[in-house]
Amino acid sequence: MPQHDHDHRQNQDPSMAIHPRCCPCSHGLESDGVSRRGFLGGAAALGGAALTGLSWSVLAAEPELPAPPPRRPLIVKPVLTYDIYTPHPQTSWRAWGGIQTKKDVDAEIPRIKAELDKLQASADFPVKFLPIAAVRSAAELAKMADVASADVLLVYAAGGDVNPIGGLGKHVIFFLRHHSGPVSLWYEIISPRYLRQHTDQQVLKGIEPQDVVVDNYAEVTWRLRSLCGLVNTLGTKILAIGGPGAWAQPGKVVPDLVRRLFKLDIKTVSYEPELGGLIKAARQDQAAVALAKKRAAEYLKIPGTTLETKVEFVENAFLLDQIFRKLMVREDCKAITINGCMSTIMPKAETSACLTLSTLNDDGFMAFCESDFVVIPSGILLRNISNQPHFLNDPTYPHDGIITLAHCTGPRKMNGKDLEPVRVMTHFESDYGAAPKVDMRLGQKVTNVIADFKQDRYVGLLGEIVAHELLPICRCQIDIKFTCPDQVLAERMPGFHWMTIYGDYIKEMGYALRKIPIKWEVLG
Repeated sequence: MPQHDHDHRQNQDPSMAIHPRCCPCSHGLESDGVSRRGFLGGAAALGGAALTGLSWSVLAAEPELPAPPPRRPLIVKPVLTYDIYTPHPQTSWRAWGGIQTKKDVDAEIPRIKAELDKLQASADFPVKFLPIAAVRSAAELAKMADVASADVLLVYAAGGDVNPIGGLGKHVIFFLRHHSGPVSLWYEIISPRYLRQHTDQQVLKGIEPQDVVVDNYAEVTWRLRSLCGLVNTLGTKILAIGGPGAWAQPGKVVPDLVRRLFKLDIKTVSYEPELGGLIKAARQDQAAVALAKKRAAEYLKIPGTTLETKVEFVENAFLLDQIFRKLMVREDCKAITINGCMSTIMPKAETSACLTLSTLNDDGFMAFCESDFVVIPSGILLRNISNQPHFLNDPTYPHDGIITLAHCTGPRKMNGKDLEPVRVMTHFESDYGAAPKVDMRLGQKVTNVIADFKQDRYVGLLGEIVAHELLPICRCQIDIKFTCPDQVLAERMPGFHWMTIYGDYIKEMGYALRKIPIKWEVLG
């Protein structure tokens, strides 16, 4: 972003200098995008496995415009736990509950099956239900062959011994019946006997009150949506052009943190010789260049699209898009990020990467600028929960119930399907290249996620888009209205970059983050 001179005061570590710009990159970079002492502003030096020997001839053999792989289905094992009771005169021979006999069990299984068929048909995320297991104890469940393949155990705790469930190493959701069917024994005792283990405090680890649902399948659905996002996020492979970084943070601290917490597989692609060589070779490929020009022309003909920069910048952005998507598909992933995304990539791509990241996000990939691994995991998780693009942005200072969020890389398909109006302009700080100024929908509710530098506490904030002006700041800009006091937001927002998506996914984000675990604080 703005290319101010470094602060060269004596005895100051330039990696920790504070500069008046939103992207701590660009100056002092070697040909591979790394300075002698690390990325400016403390972004991490190259880390993780590096991809070498990349060849355009190999990438060109991939499908012309490869699509990203879909989310994998969440695998759920439904479990009915029960007891069969035999009458004994003059004694308490049965526990609470509407399932008392084998006949009751036989009637409950098709009821569960019908309910889950309905849930699966209406789900907006991929989910697969394994055959229903009816067991008296979780110890019986452990012996079943398909349990190992499950991500989640959905436990209908009508009765029986549920205590060993937590030891099976799976996410667990309890569904208890009050009015939706035969009342469950554990509707009475799941808190004192199971969660609190006969004490006044939560004792059980890994299963908490938030994992218990009574009667309401909508409550089950959003929890499964959250877990689908989580299992698709953990272990994500992401290509880091120029290496992984973290906004204004020292060394490899944050990349190493997110590797541990989110199991991210970060693969470095150097600017030289790798990316630079691919761009040069792609420019010599007449078919690739022709395709980029064709796609640029088609993009600019879309209703609601206005060109306010050179068409060559747009064509070069689509050529870069083709290189990136082929790289991702070749490496069997759908996530990419760019370090040194200002002066490092511009001379090589002869455009800015802003429009490229926008089009990749529109097509279902996950593309992030600035290689900021402080906030990238939250974007991956939001995308995998919602199946909608993220808007990585710079926040401003809250006032009068409003805060401005801006960046030059906003997607157009913010709801995952419909294109918002766009003005294709230059990237603001450089006045170069192609950057989308997307007019995001007025009145749209949005979820904002604010990650802290330590990956210890994330903040969630619901807002409503009330303006999309054209101030002399990053091109994609929205004012959002929020309900908490300005001072509360000012005092509680950590980190720097925010992640924003359309819709309300506050509950899903919080549920998933607690499984990692990361603290989740909701404002307003």
